[in-house]
Amino acid sequence: MPLFSFLHHRKAALLIVGAVVLAFPLLRRAPSQNPKAASRAVTPKPATTKARPAAKFRLALPGYTYQFPRDHGAHRAFQTEWWYYTGHLRDAQKRRFGYQLTFFRNALQPALPMRASRWAIRDVMFAHLALTDESGRRFLFCDRIARAAAGLAGADDLTQTARGSGTKASTQSTLPRMWLHDWVLQFSGKGGERQFVRAGGENFSAVGPLPFAIEFTHHAQKPPVRHGTNGISQKSAGVGRASHYYSQTRLATTGTIRIGTQKYVVSGESWFDHEFGSSQLNPRHAGWDWFSLQLGDGRELMLYQLRYKNGGVDPYSSGTLIEKDGRARHLKLADFRIESLATARMRSGTSYPSRWRISLPREKLQLEITPALPDQELNTRRSTGIAYWEGLIDCRGTQNGQPVRGVGYVELTGYARPIGSTF
Repeated sequence: MPLFSFLHHRKAALLIVGAVVLAFPLLRRAPSQNPKAASRAVTPKPATTKARPAAKFRLALPGYTYQFPRDHGAHRAFQTEWWYYTGHLRDAQKRRFGYQLTFFRNALQPALPMRASRWAIRDVMFAHLALTDESGRRFLFCDRIARAAAGLAGADDLTQTARGSGTKASTQSTLPRMWLHDWVLQFSGKGGERQFVRAGGENFSAVGPLPFAIEFTHHAQKPPVRHGTNGISQKSAGVGRASHYYSQTRLATTGTIRIGTQKYVVSGESWFDHEFGSSQLNPRHAGWDWFSLQLGDGRELMLYQLRYKNGGVDPYSSGTLIEKDGRARHLKLADFRIESLATARMRSGTSYPSRWRISLPREKLQLEITPALPDQELNTRRSTGIAYWEGLIDCRGTQNGQPVRGVGYVELTGYARPIGSTF
């Protein structure tokens, strides 16, 4: 739920205040050097002039209709948005890697008036990159932040430019791109079914300083899956406490991984999430446990449970089971069970669940999930200022007595400290 995903986590709140403070001088229009213009600027408007109503962020409400490739792009009417990848890859020697790459967009205000400065900002962009080198027993991560201004960072929406004239006019589509300095996500293909990503930097984990980078090409093997019902993924009771959330649950992935001076040519499969909304979480929420599983029989499973600060689970927790042919079924909390079987303490001192049992009684499916490495915690002090666990996992179990195996990712937030109502 990678805002939740994403974005995404507390991924906006802790640094948004700092970003606003730093940006404030640039959000103001420079004073005019023309005395007449200055005089006009201070002339009060007539008392009969009506003030324009304050702009507000759009809420995720029922009835939303997804359209692709449009919805791969940015949705500026909403405050928070993220584009999220995880995957499991191997090189020719069967060395296994897992990765997570997320781009976040967080709006500081609903609308940005016309300004003279090219540095004026409406959105702040964040990005997280993590790499699990299972064979090397290493977990690496880095993060970035930049204002979406002056070409430093941004997130495109879908644009169409008409060319030609008369009845033979044609259109040329430019598919969305997200970028933060040299980190890039570019959609291509007729419906955005192909994607290119590139990211890298200096590692900040306990492994120590070490440059690493990824460069991958993805191709969707299934159509996008809409999570939730009636166009929304409801996260809690109340109007707008929801997101619009879809996934491409199986992407064929090829590319390269660099760690220090070593280069690995890899291939495998990835999972892509895109989520956007404006007011998702309840102040009672501590955090969430999110699971994305790619099973060996061609199915996928997404589940999340939202945890209350008092230890309970929000009844709006839910999931999606995706069949081999792409058909999806919404799962309510009553349709599944998540049990924590063990905990592990990280170098940071925070303890997280580290092994789980997932049961879907109706499907007679039971899976046990084990992390590839115990410590896959990110402390994103350079961007969002929070700690969370997100890592490569393996799963095995049975359905109707037959063995089932798979791989995936788990995201755990709110264990270092509660997330609260950040989203």
